[in-house]
Amino acid sequence: MNKKIVIGSRGSKLALVYAQNAKDKIVQTTNLNDDDIVIKEISTKGDQVQNIRLSEVGGKGLFSTNIEKELQDKKIDIAVHALKDMPAVETDGLRTDTFLERNDPREILITKDKKKLKELKAEAIIGTSSYRREFQIKNIRSDLNYKLIRGNVDTRIKKLNDGLYDAIILSYAGIKSLSIEDQITEVFSTKEIIPSAGQGIISLQCRNDDDEVISVLDKINDQETSQRANAERNVLKVLEGDCETAVGAHAIIEGDEILLEAELFSLDGSQRFYEKKSSKIENAKLLGKEVGQILKTKSNNSYKR
Repeated sequence: MNKKIVIGSRGSKLALVYAQNAKDKIVQTTNLNDDDIVIKEISTKGDQVQNIRLSEVGGKGLFSTNIEKELQDKKIDIAVHALKDMPAVETDGLRTDTFLERNDPREILITKDKKKLKELKAEAIIGTSSYRREFQIKNIRSDLNYKLIRGNVDTRIKKLNDGLYDAIILSYAGIKSLSIEDQITEVFSTKEIIPSAGQGIISLQCRNDDDEVISVLDKINDQETSQRANAERNVLKVLEGDCETAVGAHAIIEGDEILLEAELFSLDGSQRFYEKKSSKIENAKLLGKEVGQILKTKSNNSYKR
């Protein structure tokens, strides 16, 4: 490389940890050193709008659009995203197929008094910004109340401690990356709560025509994570999922097989559609499409407005 590589990231504490992870991985795997790579903080609309659902102000793209624009305008060379926050459909001219080794994809519960989900009193208030999480938890505890919560991890925990909520649900990956596992009250298995497609995966994006950066990213791509990400993301692509689509998808690899399970809820959460299928690893993308199509057919588009 004859210039510094600029990595673009959201400015939250967690996003910057992800960006540093990406930088460290590049330094470990290539002949670039620490001084060759710069991290640039980029403000996104998703970070600025904190009091309403993302679906009401433009969907998942609110976290990625500004960063992608900087990539298209050549102000940065690599964009770092939490894969679960990215729209299912890739942006023209950009390449989204480098993934760092997956962190823990599970969901966790944090409560002020360390009560587990089944111990919470009836009518307790659960904070979540995700319809998927809300409907999944309702399947376990239909007698609880659900209230929108937005903001970064620290902000959400503060709102919980301020008494605005009795419990909040977050991803284990975020808590782990911030080294605050001591806050966790309960960890849900992926059988109990199927995570969001791509949860726990850091995705690195670059321009399609940037051969130098592509050669760097190819060296750090985690193959197993890539197969799992492609299977899960293709479920979303078939469903044309957005922020209001309550869908979970999780893939695991066992030997030379990939096993994918996914669930989809109707718009009001009253109906749940589930599918589980396996295939050879090399068919990961096709498996995602097949499972997505089965869910689409089963639901008869009841998940769309």
